[in-house]
Amino acid sequence: VKISYRRWQRLVIPITVLAVAGMAAPFAPGVGSTVNGARSWIRLGPLSVQPSEFLKIAVVILAADLLTRRRDDLADRTATLFPLGAIAAVGAGLCLMQGDLGAAVVLGAIVFSVAWVAGVPVTPLAGMAAGAVGAALLFVVSSPRRLDRFTAFMNIAEEKDHLAYQTYQGYLSMASGGISGSGIGGSNAKLGYLPYAHSDFIFAVIADELGLIGTVAVLGGFVMLVALGIQTAIAAPDRFGMLLAGGIAAWFGVQAIVNIGGVVGFMPVTGLTLPFFSAGGSSLFVSMTAAGLLLSVARRINAR
Repeated sequence: VKISYRRWQRLVIPITVLAVAGMAAPFAPGVGSTVNGARSWIRLGPLSVQPSEFLKIAVVILAADLLTRRRDDLADRTATLFPLGAIAAVGAGLCLMQGDLGAAVVLGAIVFSVAWVAGVPVTPLAGMAAGAVGAALLFVVSSPRRLDRFTAFMNIAEEKDHLAYQTYQGYLSMASGGISGSGIGGSNAKLGYLPYAHSDFIFAVIADELGLIGTVAVLGGFVMLVALGIQTAIAAPDRFGMLLAGGIAAWFGVQAIVNIGGVVGFMPVTGLTLPFFSAGGSSLFVSMTAAGLLLSVARRINAR
């Protein structure tokens, strides 16, 4: 379906209400489920849903809509900057309430990327970014357990049997792959040695089974996806399409960087999925939906 800004204008409020309501659902007794300290799942029998994934779509659409309507008032605090900050604060704040720092980081990155593409002045944008970083750090240090887990990546060798066990097992898995890998299905790490090998640490399994060649291909695929998303934003036929494409490209890029950075030990492990690769119906469905929106903007370019 080709994107029409007027059509999306009618859906902005319903999408936002549904996304916020979904974020509140995990706190309902008998509905919410806690995984790794984050109460961010809804479980109804065999069905499980992660509402923060759907919130990402709502946030990118809401930010793009706001900055499309305020294109002539980008420096106005009341009309643009405060509402934009509220979108980021509410979206990230809901994720932090659930204990999901990774999703909060991605949501903040989406809002700031859309704002930068829209041309919001750098000074207020930098101020909001500094406030977001401060809030994230305050969230981390507010719990000794959370702080220990967050800083474990700096002492992987010392914490390999405790806090950094998952990262260390990921190292072993990646080292086993070599140049060409052990072959599809050949990874032993996913047989119980590497926790969450199917989701958070799927990149380690890719390195094990496909080797250096496969990991370069995966990284190259994400680089191409982000680059083509940026090109789509530049060539978009209208402002809403430009901001939507730019936000989605930043979303995929930031989420891939945070996930892979945690697997290779350059960043803390946040529990984020790797788009299109990690197991999980919510993540895959939302990633495919976002990719479809990106393709929809590209179709309108070719249709002109």
